[in-house]
Amino acid sequence: MVGRTRRLAGTRKVGHAGTLDPMATGVLVLGINKATRLLTYIVGANKTYTATIRLGESTITDDAEGELVQARIAAALTEEQIRESVAKLTGPIEQVPSSVSAIKVNGERSYARVRAGEEVKLAARPVTIHRFEIHQIRRERGGKVQDIDVTVECSSGTYIRALARDLGEDLAVGGHLTALRRTEVGPYTLNRARTLEQLAQDFEYLPMEDAADALFPRRDLSEHERSELSFGRRIGVNQSEETTAAFAPDGSLVALLKNKGENARPELVFTPAS
Repeated sequence: MVGRTRRLAGTRKVGHAGTLDPMATGVLVLGINKATRLLTYIVGANKTYTATIRLGESTITDDAEGELVQARIAAALTEEQIRESVAKLTGPIEQVPSSVSAIKVNGERSYARVRAGEEVKLAARPVTIHRFEIHQIRRERGGKVQDIDVTVECSSGTYIRALARDLGEDLAVGGHLTALRRTEVGPYTLNRARTLEQLAQDFEYLPMEDAADALFPRRDLSEHERSELSFGRRIGVNQSEETTAAFAPDGSLVALLKNKGENARPELVFTPAS
């Protein structure tokens, strides 16, 4: 996606704020030219997904791309049991990432080790599932499996595949993802996204100023403050303790600021003095 966007934008300077699994669709945030400097701040944003979890089958990758490794009949599961297990996996949890993932183990990607025949066990990490909402439960394949359509809002670093796996294991029938779509990355939503085909026809993108305004608290600068920041100097304290986007009187993005002591210090300056 980055390579194709480079060709469409006519620049090498394109980056992304977090990949998607091969079978997944949805929002992928890209930055172009100066806007690549915002990507560091987007990587850690909360994500929202819609997904379908199949209970009764486990795969080596915890999604539909992988080989089926175990099938257990899920016909006896009740809606109440499923909802109880979903509740257990909501809130702050310790999650073991899927072994077929891009996490590095002693300098090598975990998925490469698994494909080479190694048994890989990754360490659990803290993540937060802010919302795990069930929309529909359907019996498939004569009732042997049950498919659950869900929405998950979670912290950065959460593996939805692992969530499906853990739900299946808690219910003692196994589980994996059959569909996954990322609908939100922080303030950036699916309805603002464009497909590559649309971009090829009309390269419409979100201006850097709008992207920053959506992501950070806003501060409107005086001309004097704009000038001071262009030289990398500190200015008066921000109202917010969070990283703040500072805008010139003409609406251009000048810098990202963070309070330090009695002043606001520029973390990034987009329009340095020439």
